[in-house]
Order: sequence, then structure tokens, then C-alpha cells
Amino acid sequence: MKEVLDLKRIPKHIAIIMDGNGRWAKKKGAMRIFGHRNAIQAVKDAIEGAENLGVKYLTLFSFSTENWSRPQEEINGLMELLVKTITDEVPMMMKNNIRLESIGDLDSLPPAAYDKLMEAKRTTAQNDGLTVILALSYSGQWEITQATKRIAQKISEGKLQVEDINQQVVADHLETAGIPDPELMIRTSGEFRISNFLLWQLAYTELHFTPVLWPDFRREHLVAAILDYQQRERRFGKTGEQIKS
Repeated sequence: MKEVLDLKRIPKHIAIIMDGNGRWAKKKGAMRIFGHRNAIQAVKDAIEGAENLGVKYLTLFSFSTENWSRPQEEINGLMELLVKTITDEVPMMMKNNIRLESIGDLDSLPPAAYDKLMEAKRTTAQNDGLTVILALSYSGQWEITQATKRIAQKISEGKLQVEDINQQVVADHLETAGIPDPELMIRTSGEFRISNFLLWQLAYTELHFTPVLWPDFRREHLVAAILDYQQRERRFGKTGEQIKS
């Protein structure tokens, strides 16, 4: 993998919308949960590939607030799969110095999933290699709404003045406070939208869309996305000449 990439320009933070499990299962004449179960290898490949390349943060959109409206049978299967996957992968995370974090409305998770997630976070808390962030019961609009409430509460308590609110203050009240914004966002399955994911944080993120369904995603697809990212000129509102000077 490293031979085709500029290792000095590896994104520090990569975010992935893991899409296409249901369609993958449908193609095989199976139920949607079959696609979710077969997506575990893709998650492993993404984590191991990111760790190998020196990525510092990997955010995986695992379950959105909108996903709660799916059939209860599928939700139950996903939550059971979440518990099993976290349990199975903690030894790998410890071996590879990987820290587990999470963002989202975690209180809405079933007790078993919540407890297992908290346990895994405590176990890996001292690891200082790659940080894997699971976005669970998460949406960008929910996150910004929560940040607005936190800021309003501080104003009502006299801890913050309206005139002091700026972009940094807002960022400091988001779920991702202290985490750099993603430089690269990958979405699988051929859909061209960000689906309420990291709405604030993706302001200047490079977007990579691939037709590969998530259960088929492997390290070579991660490399292809990073290679695509490295071909782009990141200007942040400036001109190309300003960036080069």
C-alpha cells in the first residue's frame, strides 16, 4: 500500500459512511442483517489499513438517528452485532495500540450495547495510536442542536456572553471537540450525499465516492481513496497561487 502513496500527505482524520450492506445482501437473496454481518471484515480492513498508514483518527458512521425508524428486527440484529463486534475486537485494539471513542446520542442505545461500548472505551483509553470513533445514534443536525443547547445554557448561567460566540466556541461544544476535522470523507455504495453526517466538520473535507458496496470494501479501496485525495489541491478559499507560494 505504501508504495503508491505519498506518506507525508496521509490524511490525519478519515471519516467513512459505510453504506450498501442491505443492497449487498439483497443481491445475494438474503436478509439485510446478512449484509451487516458480512460488513465486519470491511471494518477490520479499514481500521487495520488506516493504522498501518499512520492515520490518527478514523470515524465510522455506524448508526444514524434516522436508522431508529428501520424495522425493529433489523435494529435488534444491528445492536446484537454491535455488542459482539466490540467484544471480539478489543483484543486487536489493545494489541495495536488503538483507542475507541464514540459520538452520538449514546443514552438511546440498548443497555447491553451501551455497557459494552463504555467498557471497551475504558479498556482502550490509554492507547495513543489510531483513534477509532464510532458515530452511533448520531446525526449532524442532532449534534449542532445539542451544541446550541449547551451554549444557550452557558449564556443563561452567565458563563458565556453572546458576543463571545465564534466558530471555535461552536466547535468546542460539538461531539468532536478536540478532534481535528476530517481531511477525507469516503462514502461507499455509489450514493452522492453526506446523509446528515458531520455537517459542521465536513466544511472543507475532500469527498470520495465509490460504487463499492461496504461489505466488499478492502484496504485497496482505502488506498484508492487516499490516492484520489492526494491528487487534489486543498485551497481553503485561497487561490492556487497563494497555496503554492
